[in-house]
Amino acid sequence: MFEMGWEAWLTVSMAVMLLFSLSLRIAATDLLAIASLGVLILAQNITGTEKLPSSRDAVIGFGNEGLITVAFLFAVVAGLELTGGTELATGWLLKRARTLPGAQVLLLTPVAILSGFLNNTPVVAAMLPVVNDLAKRVNTSPSQLLLPLSYAAILGGMCTLIGTSTNLLVQGMVVESGAQPLGFFAPAYVGIPASIIGLAYIMIASRWLLPNRKPALSAKDDPRQYTVEMVVMAGGGLVGQTIEAAGLRHLPGLYLAEIQREGYQITAVGPTERLLANDTLVLVGVLESVVDLQKIRGLAPPDDQARKLDAPAWNRKLVEAVVSSRCSLLGQTIREGRFRTHYGAAVIAVGRGDKRLPGKLGDVRLEVGDVLLLEASPTFLEQRSQSHEFFLVSDVPGGAVRRPERAWLALAILVAMVAAATMTSLSIMTASMIACVAMIGFRCCTSDEARQSIDWSVLIVIGAALGIGRALDQSGAATVIANSLLGLAGGDKLLSLAAIYIATMLCTEMITNNAAAVLMFSIAWKAALALGADTTPFVMAVMIAASASFSTPFGYQTNMMVYGLGGYRMTDYLRFGLPMNALLFITAMVIIPWVWPL
Repeated sequence: MFEMGWEAWLTVSMAVMLLFSLSLRIAATDLLAIASLGVLILAQNITGTEKLPSSRDAVIGFGNEGLITVAFLFAVVAGLELTGGTELATGWLLKRARTLPGAQVLLLTPVAILSGFLNNTPVVAAMLPVVNDLAKRVNTSPSQLLLPLSYAAILGGMCTLIGTSTNLLVQGMVVESGAQPLGFFAPAYVGIPASIIGLAYIMIASRWLLPNRKPALSAKDDPRQYTVEMVVMAGGGLVGQTIEAAGLRHLPGLYLAEIQREGYQITAVGPTERLLANDTLVLVGVLESVVDLQKIRGLAPPDDQARKLDAPAWNRKLVEAVVSSRCSLLGQTIREGRFRTHYGAAVIAVGRGDKRLPGKLGDVRLEVGDVLLLEASPTFLEQRSQSHEFFLVSDVPGGAVRRPERAWLALAILVAMVAAATMTSLSIMTASMIACVAMIGFRCCTSDEARQSIDWSVLIVIGAALGIGRALDQSGAATVIANSLLGLAGGDKLLSLAAIYIATMLCTEMITNNAAAVLMFSIAWKAALALGADTTPFVMAVMIAASASFSTPFGYQTNMMVYGLGGYRMTDYLRFGLPMNALLFITAMVIIPWVWPL
């Protein structure tokens, strides 16, 4: 029996309370993590004990190299998303999907690959708009694709040190412990076989284990319909493609009403109709889908009105404005009133209840209550929010204007970042920092957009969990827990490795991957030292197990992101995720001792 002092008991109690409160979701995750760390800091300040970290030591985790790298990677992904780099890299492939198995192969394979080189949480966020379109195309529920999307991102993130924040954190703790840093592709020994096995399982088992769920809220539930025009650009890549091949046949919450071509209209647009240069497409749909329409490469607003604005693309945004009875252009058409010149904003779409507005967008006569979707500079919002000409002027969520001309540049920055991190002496943090600055410097995203892309709650949880992990080590609790696990394993190295993996996996399912990795790292490290074993296999077990969150929506942020969108229930995660947990456990226990002998 191992004895612990009050400091160790307090630290364990706070760690357990954190696990319990996070699993019950009684408050925001960042608040719970900060509160738990705050209790330990307060206890140290009151007692002055050296067995708890000082205030300075407890918050040093917020300067952890892995945490800072995660922040930079959020900004890098923002540049990819705002330029359409993600769609450029994967869109051509996804348009080939015709069946559910084909859609899963074409969606999950690139997502797993991309997640190896980008933080997988933003990758899933960038791909969410694609999933609804893909589900429509193959006539299935989004629930058949959303949870597999999350799983594929998790699997791909296991393959490199930058694929998930968990791997970066573990690498940072290895360096802080004075050991040799892990190689960039070190996790790939386990991650690649796990990804192959996991993707095969998803594609085979999803048809039986994943039900067709209806999302909690569908885009179709929005009663307001916008009428929008888009022109097929001569050199945009859509010329000569059929409506089906171009991805315009089954747009979520949006339908193609007609094509205006050289003075005549095609009203019954069939899927085999081929697009010609300068075709004007008239589409009707909900706001969210109209915003997503702006991301499609090869389409642009008619007359290129937005480009005639004084502000460059990165300094414009989408704005909604409701026409009031005092609007000076009331009763005039958008073209007659020279809306762009008068207000310094370009009309992208017009909504009038659930009606489809006939004719060209420029010929629409403005009426009281019309909702205008505008592309405008920030000064429009400042000037018109107090104006009587509009009832309401507001930002559109996700309404940053895309910069498709910089998509290749954003992809080049990403490739350069990965190459620098793998083939030069630059650290991952340095490479990601330079890539972040390059994305902003080349206007793939602005500094404001980069800051807004960062999920600060994730960073706060990571920093607080690092402080609690330090307290587990300093108080002696990690040593006692490690020795207890070794006792259960009878001192056997392989059984001890399995015990560490299972304990980490269970913690991950209850709380979050980052918190589990930080809390279990010290325990795994002490266990390896007590056994006289190499620490690397135990570190790898924590790294892989902390990402192996498949059985609950709570353990991994991507699982939570798709929970409501897919209309899932807790039982769906258990039924579909438990076999995945078992498969990865077996894979890890075979490969880790083989690659890194105990």
